[in-house]
Amino acid sequence: MKSQAQKKSLKELKHQSEEVAALLKQLSHPQRLLILCSMAESEKSVGEIEAACGASQSAVSQFLKGMRLEGLIESRREGKQIYYKIVDKRVLELIRSLYGIFCK
Repeated sequence: MKSQAQKKSLKELKHQSEEVAALLKQLSHPQRLLILCSMAESEKSVGEIEAACGASQSAVSQFLKGMRLEGLIESRREGKQIYYKIVDKRVLELIRSLYGIFCK
């Protein structure tokens, strides 16, 4: 028979697995991964992201808007330029790990 501590751990594990699944769902689009990979080392302007991903400004803007609303990234304005960076530290670590495994 499982102890109370083991049951609690299983409950917490189930909650965490749901959280991870939701995060992975947010990252499951190839273009989102490209955009996030382009921001893995430092913040980038929309133009820099477009160049790094080979996507149109409108497509990049749509993906950035969605990721910003989901709390994965944030933006700041400097004059006419808008810069984006990854703010969720778990996402940043995951993207860097994926890059190290698949892109080197």
